[in-house]
Amino acid sequence: MDHSNRDNNTTRRRKYFITKRLDRLFLELYQIYSFVARFFREVFVPPYEGREIIRQCYEVGVKSLPLISITAFIIGIVFTNQSRPSLAEFGATSWLPALISVAIVRAMGPLVTAIIASGKVGSSIGAELGSMRVTEQIDAMEVSATNPYKFLVVSRVLATTLMIPALTMYTTLVSLLGGYLNVHQNELTTLTTFFTQVFDAITFLDIIASAVKSVLFGFTIGMVGCYKGYYSSKGTEGVGKAANSSVVTAMFLIFIEELLTMQVINAIR
Repeated sequence: MDHSNRDNNTTRRRKYFITKRLDRLFLELYQIYSFVARFFREVFVPPYEGREIIRQCYEVGVKSLPLISITAFIIGIVFTNQSRPSLAEFGATSWLPALISVAIVRAMGPLVTAIIASGKVGSSIGAELGSMRVTEQIDAMEVSATNPYKFLVVSRVLATTLMIPALTMYTTLVSLLGGYLNVHQNELTTLTTFFTQVFDAITFLDIIASAVKSVLFGFTIGMVGCYKGYYSSKGTEGVGKAANSSVVTAMFLIFIEELLTMQVINAIR
């Protein structure tokens, strides 16, 4: 009898914990939905925080240029070096510019830019808003009749959505220049010939797809960073968790979005 009661109590505890976790999950999903929906409600409604948006564009775009420049240049050289032996086996090293173009424009440019930005920009946004939440600055803005969501979230999400596509174009150009230097050093290909083959290999759909993915990645990075920071808690420990979870969650969503957009684009192509 005691054994039966013990089993029943254990079963009840398990059901209670499962129910509690499901409640937390649905509450979290509703909170995320409300947070994203609020952005689309407020982004078109004045007042527009133009000065703050420009400042955030500078923080996201200009301050990311050194890291992105070095990374993109190295990627162009390394990818060219890694691809050459495989093409050389078939005597097709002349196809290197076309291969580099397709790989960088279709996938590597947007993806590398988004990963770098999620690490640098996403963590920065999560930590900044998290510290403002912990120190009650966001609460003070609400009391002073200022809309903290409009000033803090909308401006940052717009900045990442606008600047990630621009950074992607820059990453693509720098990577292609790195690839050109490697090809020119080994095959003595001229700059005109290299870029003629580059643009012959890609289509208008490739460029549009790259731009669409960049906009989607930028929106994701900004929204995830703002959400994690805006709802952070537990003091200074929460600030660190907000910054860390901003990076991890953004990268995870970026890879999922890359997979889904690739399927859609291949279906269109």
